Amino acid sequence: MILNLIVNAIEAMSGVSEGARELSISTEINASNDALVAVRDSGPGLDPTSLEHLFDAFYTTKSSGMGMGLSICRSIIEAHKGRIWAEANVPQGATFQFTPSLGRPRRDSVPVKHRTGCEDWNRRLTPAVGPARRVPKALRREKVQ
Repeated sequence: MILNLIVNAIEAMSGVSEGARELSISTEINASNDALVAVRDSGPGLDPTSLEHLFDAFYTTKSSGMGMGLSICRSIIEAHKGRIWAEANVPQGATFQFTPSLGRPRRDSVPVKHRTGCEDWNRRLTPAVGPARRVPKALRREKVQ
């Protein structure tokens, strides 16, 4: 999937005759505590009217394109509960970004009682030592003399 975004960026920049051709790939953790992957290029950019159709099947802006690459990327990301989108760069170029699911619930989707319940789990998992064990009275053995 990342390879498809990189190849698209390289192909877009191949038509640029002036200025530097720059491709950057970055990752970060965003405000929602999700990973964010971005592929930026200095190609001709995106037509604002095409932004809503970029990820549609069979939609292409290339003369020899099939219009399947970005559609497949979107399907893969959404199947893993992620999100993908594109933005035009100023003055030129495009940025394609996606947030893959990391297999853990997003912080804002977890109820507060579960986020702050760590202390309770630590108490349950920490072995008790010495006479102050937390064993219910019903399970305690009486000393036999």
